[in-house]
Amino acid sequence: MPPVHFRTHGHLLLCQHVNCEARGARLLYSALWNALDRERLAYFKSGGTVRLTASGCLGACSFGPVLCVYRERAGQLEEGWYAAADLPLALQVARATHEQTALPDDRKYGP
Repeated sequence: MPPVHFRTHGHLLLCQHVNCEARGARLLYSALWNALDRERLAYFKSGGTVRLTASGCLGACSFGPVLCVYRERAGQLEEGWYAAADLPLALQVARATHEQTALPDDRKYGP
């Protein structure tokens, strides 16, 4: 039997390196994972399309926790980078990713 393929609209990466961890990234990861599960946004839930991965350093150590999203939208790869991420912001990003709407501008930096 081949592996099951889950359709996704995007991938969230949340830094878990030392500086981000000191700013609450571990708790944010757990809270965000629970929220994705509860709201049925997680890719393995019926109708869910968002992946979440704990990552290593994302390079903005003084501004953590750092959240990054990659997704395909209108045939183009889109990315969003967020500083000082918290649960409300991370959920906004996850919902926009799932709904394929514009990413929030709050605390967004980079490309």
